[in-house]
Amino acid sequence: MSRSHFDRFRSPFLVAFLVAGCSTGAGASTSPSPAPPTSVPSAAPSTATSAAPSSATSAAPLGSVRFALDWTPNTNHTGIYVAQANGWYAGSGVELEILPYGTTPPEALMAAGQAECGISFQDALTFAAAGGAPVVSVMAILQHTAQEIAVLDSSTITRPRELDGKTYAGFGYPNEEPTLKSVIKEDGGEGTFTTVTLDTAAYEALYAKRADFVITFAAWEGIEAEQRGIELRTFQFDDYGFPDFYQVVLACDSRWLASHADLARAFVGATARGFEVAADDPDDAAAILVAQNPGVFDGAPELPVASQRFLASGGYLRDASGEVGRQTLAQWQGYSGFLFDQGLLTGPDGKPLAAAPDYAALFTNDYLP
Repeated sequence: MSRSHFDRFRSPFLVAFLVAGCSTGAGASTSPSPAPPTSVPSAAPSTATSAAPSSATSAAPLGSVRFALDWTPNTNHTGIYVAQANGWYAGSGVELEILPYGTTPPEALMAAGQAECGISFQDALTFAAAGGAPVVSVMAILQHTAQEIAVLDSSTITRPRELDGKTYAGFGYPNEEPTLKSVIKEDGGEGTFTTVTLDTAAYEALYAKRADFVITFAAWEGIEAEQRGIELRTFQFDDYGFPDFYQVVLACDSRWLASHADLARAFVGATARGFEVAADDPDDAAAILVAQNPGVFDGAPELPVASQRFLASGGYLRDASGEVGRQTLAQWQGYSGFLFDQGLLTGPDGKPLAAAPDYAALFTNDYLP
């Protein structure tokens, strides 16, 4: 199961177009019925020995939540499936419906009233909010970026400034080149390189030596390469002055949050509980992810547990104080501010924003337990 982390980024222009074209108003209830959920019923048994057993009875219903995935199930989603398998949503009065990923970004589904919440990323959410989507991050799933610049270990490239004049295999998103140039210049280079847009073929181009470097997601493609016997040398962004960011976030429709505060708190609380298990018991959590999604990981059965262990041991799932889900203004302002400074944020009219967005409006901790 090979997929690029950039495939889970949505072009800001696509999101803005979809937001403008399909928005139906706050909390629209006349939206088309979404696809059936991909998860098994919440009564399914959990394999997590550290998790509390599923409750035999559900709490008084608060309402339903349609949750949009950004890609096929993977370890960015583990806590959702852990909470579902243990009955924590039902036990909190939440009827969860997991919407499988199609062709419409979760941010656009939320703007159209076709999903209440979904998976997003700090940059994707910033792009979408700038374009007019009523979306806000209610929980940081990954506290740090797990993206890195990768070259083959056999390469003569030993530091970012040596990427000058080389060929980058990219994915066609507007924040790729500014990010790479920032890292290269911080290391004393000029930030000049050739970009070839290959999308999901980018990694294979690197492995076949048809390109010199890529941006990889260490928690998946990096592990996948190791399991295939491909040795990589990597350069982490924040080692070269680049602002850290929330790689993956749980986003919700801000209009729905305002009108369904109790339901939102119940949903986010159960989700945070699921990611606590993912942080503390990665093997058991990965087993639940696999069991809840039969057939998805058959091509790489060892990858989910290795990825979950990486995220847990690397401190990606908890902040410095040990909390799951908490977000800070400094981190949102740092990276989202970089996107604005680079002229990458466009408004509903498609033109670059003339003034910085309100970074504090992009996230909230109010719905966390």
